Amino acid sequence: MPWRLALLSPWAKPLLALALALPMAWLAYAAFNDLLGANPAEALSRSTGDWTLRGVCLVLAVTPLRVLLQAPGLLRLRRTIGVVTFVYACLHLLCYAWFDQGLELSEIWRDVLKRPFIWLGMSAWLLMLPLALTSNNHAVKALGGRRWQMLHRVVYVSALLSVLHFFWMRAGKNNFAEVWVYAALLAALMAWRVWWWRKP
Repeated sequence: MPWRLALLSPWAKPLLALALALPMAWLAYAAFNDLLGANPAEALSRSTGDWTLRGVCLVLAVTPLRVLLQAPGLLRLRRTIGVVTFVYACLHLLCYAWFDQGLELSEIWRDVLKRPFIWLGMSAWLLMLPLALTSNNHAVKALGGRRWQMLHRVVYVSALLSVLHFFWMRAGKNNFAEVWVYAALLAALMAWRVWWWRKP
């Protein structure tokens, strides 16, 4: 089918990266033009966190979609999605460190120890870091395919911590509607993997 061939195009990765970066571009435009409402810092932090979670879910959805749609070309786009997701995670972390803590490392450290949901978010980001650093062909060759795959399975733990971070953050406002959506999606993606791995 034509769309399967399009996945193999050399333009597929840059176009996907551009599409995934559009929300980032909008947030930058909105911030410089005072379009983020009464609390722009909170809006930036919330939006970058939301897009990080969406990106994590999209990364985990690539393999099931590849199998269900019989589209092996989707696999070559997973790395692009992962890298852009990590950029959103870095922006989310920057918003917290800058707007909430004034880039004071001592204050950040105290906050991490004091508030569990901050600790969970920081842990999720730290687990993403080695994945982003090894998202290149040189790292695959250096580590070997098997070890590289084992390392990148850490994404499952990072995804779980990300949803728990979101849950704990929303617990203060007693607003769990979006949390259950992400939790259900993550549970479905993980359940599919368990079924696929156990499949004869």
